[in-house]
Amino acid sequence: MLRMTLSKWLVLSALVIVLDQLSKAWITSHFAYGENFYVIGIFDLVLAHNTGAAFSFLSDAGGMQRWLFSIIAVVASVWIVSLLRKHSTQIIFALALSLILGGALGNLIDRIAYGYVVDFLSFHLGEHYFPAFNIADSAITCGAFLMIWDSFTEKKHGSAAG
Repeated sequence: MLRMTLSKWLVLSALVIVLDQLSKAWITSHFAYGENFYVIGIFDLVLAHNTGAAFSFLSDAGGMQRWLFSIIAVVASVWIVSLLRKHSTQIIFALALSLILGGALGNLIDRIAYGYVVDFLSFHLGEHYFPAFNIADSAITCGAFLMIWDSFTEKKHGSAAG
């Protein structure tokens, strides 16, 4: 079986960051804020700015959320790296952590640089829109699902958080 080391997991996180930042750079150079481009019946591209967290949580908190979420991202990233160091051979768990780390750092870059996160993927059913998101958010979501899946399928390696 392929043995994954900490450095390989960190490379995966870096790849998520690069893809996230390149996609955000493309959308911001081709779209005006709020501009919407129809792709298919349930999906549009739209340039949006999210000053809050997931689903715009605390987006109207007056600016303190920028630093709160930045601090949370830094603390979580340090913790995730320590978990990756301990669990680098647990493929699904480490993959989940790597995706979450890359996504958290991708959004942290935006928060520090702009004071908001660039979002641009917009799914909807008719007039009912899901909040816009980005590659970093997608990586975090995939990582969370993998972590849940791993918790149901783990065998001998014990608690994923320990």
